[in-house]
Amino acid sequence: MSDTGTSAPIKIDVWSDIACPWCYIGKRKLESGIASYRAAAGVGASDIEVEYHSFELSPDTPVDFEGSETEFLASHKGIAPAQAAEMLERVTGIATDVGLHYDYDALQHTNTVKAHQLIHYAKARGLQLEAKERLLKAYFEEGRHVGRDEDLADLAAEIGLDREDVLRSLRENEHLAGVKADQAQAVAYGIQGVPFFVFDEQYGVSGAQDAATFSELLAQLTEERKAVAS
Repeated sequence: MSDTGTSAPIKIDVWSDIACPWCYIGKRKLESGIASYRAAAGVGASDIEVEYHSFELSPDTPVDFEGSETEFLASHKGIAPAQAAEMLERVTGIATDVGLHYDYDALQHTNTVKAHQLIHYAKARGLQLEAKERLLKAYFEEGRHVGRDEDLADLAAEIGLDREDVLRSLRENEHLAGVKADQAQAVAYGIQGVPFFVFDEQYGVSGAQDAATFSELLAQLTEERKAVAS
């Protein structure tokens, strides 16, 4: 039997949007599931590589949306404002359960295509995970604007990226093709909602599942790899 430590990492591809509350919750649950898997597997654990891919839930949203998140959700889903408010209250409670503190009163709804371009820029420089986390936190917890070039450059600088070069990249739409390629791949996979997780290009998991779902799937993949290698 070969040593799983010398095998290629288990690849987890994640399609998500910065403006998706379940995506941030799903990110935390995935992280918890990975930690549980590693703790249980110990020295037999496989390496894991996580890569995020672009998905826009509402690409027609203006950069500067006029109105509250409740108003946006009510209009977007065609529901009453009271029902939209209840949905936001529910997701806020679930976020709290995984250590996140959503602030919908401060949240500035915006178009996310430039935020996705920043994540691609960061990925090219080995900082994709840091960029993804910084943008989600800025949007859901801090009320920061994540749709304008200048604001995104400020956030990029906070994780060690060159602010002026980020501005150049965003203004030139340098990584727009990469964003569109991610979206095309989502269509090819039949992904209609996010978060959506693809494990080793074999198993798809839709939604912010419990951490145990992720840890069990990682354990299953590790055992499948051992069986093939033996």
